Amino acid sequence: MSVFQVIFGFFASAIVPIVIIAFMLPQLAYVVRQQHVAIIERLGRFHGFSGPGLHFRVPFVDRVFYIDLKTEDEHMTFDAKTSDNVTIELDVSIQYHVDSSNMGQRENSGVYKSYYMLQDPVAQMQDYLADALRSQIPNRTLDEVFSEKDAIAHAIDEVVAHKMLEYGYVLVTTLITRIKLPVEVQESMNHIIASKNNLESATNDANAARAKTVIAAQAKAEAMAAEGKGIADQRIAIARGIKDSIDVIQGSTMTTEEANRLFEFTQWVDMMRGFADKGASSVVLPSDFRESQSMFEQLVAAQTAPQPHIDPAPAPKPRMHDDTGNGNHVIR
Repeated sequence: MSVFQVIFGFFASAIVPIVIIAFMLPQLAYVVRQQHVAIIERLGRFHGFSGPGLHFRVPFVDRVFYIDLKTEDEHMTFDAKTSDNVTIELDVSIQYHVDSSNMGQRENSGVYKSYYMLQDPVAQMQDYLADALRSQIPNRTLDEVFSEKDAIAHAIDEVVAHKMLEYGYVLVTTLITRIKLPVEVQESMNHIIASKNNLESATNDANAARAKTVIAAQAKAEAMAAEGKGIADQRIAIARGIKDSIDVIQGSTMTTEEANRLFEFTQWVDMMRGFADKGASSVVLPSDFRESQSMFEQLVAAQTAPQPHIDPAPAPKPRMHDDTGNGNHVIR
């Protein structure tokens, strides 16, 4: 026998066991990934669970089924009618996972129930959610649905979570992510909101204008009060100065008449200086200061002259009227 035949015979005898081992190995061992659990059935009957890692089984007798323990997220859409007869569309998001907290209870565990009791968990949850939503929405108006969205989600979460736990599923959370309104209702609500905002803006503008007017009036009143006080103080100071000037003049050798004329002339000069300070202006004045003196004396005399006595008008006499037609007059 040649060397080639020996080598070929050796490999031929080794290939058969290798092929058998390669075929039998998947039947002997299996690997469970992290966040998964394996259900073992022996001859079609539940046998037990296997956690993450490498495990061995009886070939052709044991079967392995893998259960995912990660949290799943599903989005659903539901129609409902509010108590004020508005049909709305709600987008609901649910998060759930298989209950693996009680795997030691075997047939009473959540993993066992999720695999053997419920064929389509998503469809079952959708039915439960639709029933719970239709029992919550018709009891509320459209405004209440928007304002109590979280309370509605919490209410349906409690109902559905309790039912799904009986099938081995934990409902983590339920969220109402969107409320869609009919186009005409949405346009009406937008118009109401715009009108409300315009009214609030107009009210704010009116309040601002009123406050501005009040502040301006208060400032003007305070300025006028201050101006009046200044004028009064000025007049008091002028009166005191005039009194002091007259006292000084009377203490000199001038007579009272000369002192008064000097004072009047001084006032006239001050008046002319005031007109000059204001700029160009037209003023009609007498050519001689003595004429202005006579005008002043006439004004004083007119104010101090006694007023003439005016007798009151006599009362009207009664009219004579003949109601009899025979010439007899009756006084009315």
